[in-house]
Amino acid sequence: MSIRRIFTLLAIGLTVQANAENYRDMEPLKLEVPEMKAELDQKTLAEQSTKKLLEPSVMPLTGNIEMGDKWKPDFNFFKQRTNPGVKAYRFIDDMTFVGIPLFAAGWAIKGDKAMFRVNAQAEQGGKKNTQLLTDFKTGIDDYTQFFGPAAVVALKLGGYEGRSDWPRLLASAGMSYAIMAGFVNGIKYTAKEMRPDGSSANSWPSGHTATAFVGASLLHKEYGLTRSPWWSVAGYGVATATGVMRVLNNRHWISDVMSGAGIGIMSTELGYALCDLLFKERGLLRNDLKLDNEKPSFFSISMGVGLGGKDLEFESEGETVGLKFRAATVVDAEGAYFFNKYVGVGGRLRVRAQSAKDFGDFANYVAVEDIFAWQSLQPHYQSAYPADYLAGTSEDVQYQNLNTFLNKVGYGTDPESSTYQANAPVTNSYGIVKSDHITEFTGSVGVYFNLPLSSHFSLGTKALVGRSITQELDIDGYAEGNMKDISYTLTLDNRAGKKDAFGDPDVALTNLQYPNNTGEKWTDEWEYLTIGAKSSTSFGTGLSLTYRYKSNFSWRIFCDYDYTRKNFTAKYDPFHFVQKGLTSGAGFLMDTALSIDSGDYADGIGVEPREYTTRKHMNYVTLGLSFLVNL
Repeated sequence: MSIRRIFTLLAIGLTVQANAENYRDMEPLKLEVPEMKAELDQKTLAEQSTKKLLEPSVMPLTGNIEMGDKWKPDFNFFKQRTNPGVKAYRFIDDMTFVGIPLFAAGWAIKGDKAMFRVNAQAEQGGKKNTQLLTDFKTGIDDYTQFFGPAAVVALKLGGYEGRSDWPRLLASAGMSYAIMAGFVNGIKYTAKEMRPDGSSANSWPSGHTATAFVGASLLHKEYGLTRSPWWSVAGYGVATATGVMRVLNNRHWISDVMSGAGIGIMSTELGYALCDLLFKERGLLRNDLKLDNEKPSFFSISMGVGLGGKDLEFESEGETVGLKFRAATVVDAEGAYFFNKYVGVGGRLRVRAQSAKDFGDFANYVAVEDIFAWQSLQPHYQSAYPADYLAGTSEDVQYQNLNTFLNKVGYGTDPESSTYQANAPVTNSYGIVKSDHITEFTGSVGVYFNLPLSSHFSLGTKALVGRSITQELDIDGYAEGNMKDISYTLTLDNRAGKKDAFGDPDVALTNLQYPNNTGEKWTDEWEYLTIGAKSSTSFGTGLSLTYRYKSNFSWRIFCDYDYTRKNFTAKYDPFHFVQKGLTSGAGFLMDTALSIDSGDYADGIGVEPREYTTRKHMNYVTLGLSFLVNL
């Protein structure tokens, strides 16, 4: 090994030894852990819990007010509990008294009743058949009246806390329904108002509507005021739809529905007020929501009564026919966004259903009744047998000839006879009312204005423009009877100079026999009457008074005015079935006889379908009440 390498190894060894001596006297490394104390600020925790309890945000359905992180169904029907920090209600502290004007409005328009009723074909309960049947019927309203309480119970069982615990909720609901039942039944069997369908004399007020609005008010107080305003919208929306369906089903007048809604709201507010007096602060779980927004932006649902535009007349070739309507049922969904306290923009969807009071001239030929059941074919048979129909001058002779004529054409005139109307050409006919109302759907947009009067009251107006679409009134006809044939000889003389008094070829009708049954039956269904209108532009305004009784809820009384010009068309076909009951030869005879006869029936009636048109300026006034969610 070279001397150079020996010195290099020696130098490395000395260096390592020197470094080892430096680390020999060092102490081991120590890790110091800071001292921890198990202290908890109870005051801070209580403040945080109370703050969370009073938080106005909507809790998710998967949470529970007690656990905070678990779904916990609530079946403690008899266990009372009260959450801390919840403000107690005083007696009538939460009353709005809004049900009173609603009830009064229904009472005020109670006299606007229809002049006809829609009954069954056969006489029932000694009431005479009034000719028209209704084909519109929905049973949904029998179930929607219970939407409110069903929603409250379902949410409560699921552990989604509302205003009250079970004992207080059940007491409030029971008190509300008891008050409502007392009011409704006490008035029903005292006023004894006949229903539109003539079924019973207990129409005013509507029990279904009152029940629906009690349920809606329960949902509003328990969850709309404390959780989310959209629970209130859902409850009052379904309740309003229930009332409308009662009118469309011909079970109630609009006055019945408005008074029923007023009783429902008023009964619930009174029931809760009494329970607030009894329970005081016990059984309360949540405070009302608070909205810190001074802008009057809103979403609302409304129900009202429509006045104006209640007559509709058509004129064609000197003939005037028409319909009269009763007060309309009006339902709205409306909303607006305000830029400040005074001005905003928004829109409105309005449904206006206006039912006929009676069908006037349009109902003249809708039914076969008693010895005048031949009326629908009278012009034909009279034209073919003019001498036998009303020959003679005295009333006695005319009546005797009339009975003879009726027997010959197949109508027995003695109701006790076993062949009474058995051989008649028309044994049964009636109208089926598919829709006894004209319904308008209007969508409008425009500018909204608000004038604050105080912290709770404000005046409002608006200017709207929109489009109106009309759903038509519709009656179908139904008839049945015996097929008839007539034997005759018809001679047409075209020779020069052989003209009748009207300048037409001379026609000779000989060997004429009265109509005989062919042994076949016939039936016919057709569109008897339709009345509708083309879409049109609509202009609207109105004046309203709003009462803001909570930071995020209001009630509004309004009077709206709407104008539109509509082109109405009526298609009327009362004798569509005529050819159904005759063989082709007999039908030709009737048409020919009718064309050459100069009598009043031939000139004025005819058997062809008729169409009438009219243009009318429609001025609508709507009085109503709105439930508003302030946004």
